[in-house]
Amino acid sequence: MSLASDGAAGEVANVIVAQVPSRTEADLIVGLLSTNGVRSVVSADDAGGQQPQLQIDGVRVLVARSDEAAACQILADVEATAGADDDDAQDI
Repeated sequence: MSLASDGAAGEVANVIVAQVPSRTEADLIVGLLSTNGVRSVVSADDAGGQQPQLQIDGVRVLVARSDEAAACQILADVEATAGADDDDAQDI
């Protein structure tokens, strides 16, 4: 099975930009990246989502090598924003 993106160059999504504990979290990351114009796919060894207990090694989000920098920047921006929000919540 190929994890090809729909990019113009037909690049294969083969660079891991995130590894998270659940398919749900990976799907949220894919949605975030898609909203920002970066195509990505979820890769998990969980029988197509039917056996989530097999996600013990985590669920990966993959992008094409040409999108790696943009994807990492988007995820870093979200992480920084989330960290700032956590700091604000502690001040209350």
